[in-house]
Amino acid sequence: MPPAETPLESQRKIARGDLSPGCPVHAGPDGVWHVQDFSTARAMLRSTETRQAGFGVEHAVKLEGRMRMPVLYRDGPEHREHRRQTAKYFTPKRVETAYRALMNRLADEQCAVLKAKGTADLSQLSFRLAVAVAAEVIGLTESGPGMARRLDRFFEEKDGTRLVRKWKDLRSNANMGLFYWRDVRPAIAARRAAPKDDLISHLLTEGCNNGEILGECVTFAAAGMVTTREFITLSAWHLFTDDNLRRSYTTGDDKERVAILHEILRLEPVVANLARWTTAEIEAGDVTIPAGARLDIGVAAANMDPDAVGADPGAVCPARPKADGVGDAGLSFGDGPHRCPGAYIAIQETDIFLTKLFSLPGLRMVDPPKVGIRAEIASYEITNLKITVN
Repeated sequence: MPPAETPLESQRKIARGDLSPGCPVHAGPDGVWHVQDFSTARAMLRSTETRQAGFGVEHAVKLEGRMRMPVLYRDGPEHREHRRQTAKYFTPKRVETAYRALMNRLADEQCAVLKAKGTADLSQLSFRLAVAVAAEVIGLTESGPGMARRLDRFFEEKDGTRLVRKWKDLRSNANMGLFYWRDVRPAIAARRAAPKDDLISHLLTEGCNNGEILGECVTFAAAGMVTTREFITLSAWHLFTDDNLRRSYTTGDDKERVAILHEILRLEPVVANLARWTTAEIEAGDVTIPAGARLDIGVAAANMDPDAVGADPGAVCPARPKADGVGDAGLSFGDGPHRCPGAYIAIQETDIFLTKLFSLPGLRMVDPPKVGIRAEIASYEITNLKITVN
């Protein structure tokens, strides 16, 4: 598929403001250092002289010493060892043997829901799928009905008036409590009695208490459920509005379909910015970033750096030639020690669901979705993408 002759931003669905792909590293007026070229962004994510920032880590570290931090908030040898021991839950082989049949069954179920209703919100269908798949990986399999609803309310955007935000905070906290009592606690009890080959069982063998396991479950819920929902919905939106892309996807083989999904994700990473703190001075081109500096690593900008991804970086072009070492999705899954462990799972469940969805006769988009931005993690939230098979 040749690059489209279109302006830089023309094929993006999510407005990300003014980006400066390839712009040299520089400090802003607030003292934050901005990284928007691909090679430096990747180097900062891989560096052993940076540590995790953002995602609420500044609040979480207040509990350090009283409990073990979720893996998202840890760095160094302990973090690397945890990732090494849990990597087996996310390998392609594991997906094929343990999760693929589940993904197919769940995708069929959501397609059946759509056919029965005639019209449905795709973000709701995709969230039920993502929740069920991630629950299997984590070990949250003893829940009663409603886990998807509880998590959706817990992770909802806290926007609106002060009174509305306060109400949403209270509802979020209540749903965190419900998530623990109805989902996490029963799973822990079941695995204490009969361990399985899943994340919760592994955490129990490491001596984690219930609160620490809850923290890990919330982390993986955000990474494996919420972000996958957004990507599934975003990818479908692209396919609904680009006849050529949709044709390529629905007639392509596995490799071609996955290439399309990776390219959409490169152009529209769910999380557009990643934050790090420097732990030592770091040379970046002609500048020296001091120790203790906060880095704003612009994933969305870096993924459009022409030096990395070639000409017309704003076009969806799965066959685009990239520079050596540049992954198919750019930095959309992160890089280095904190690279998303569930990348393969997310792509596979997205492909399985969308392949089944777009094979339904008469499928069409009724209304374009609403888009919001979760400012605290620079991620998008897509809702009310109504689809029908009537």
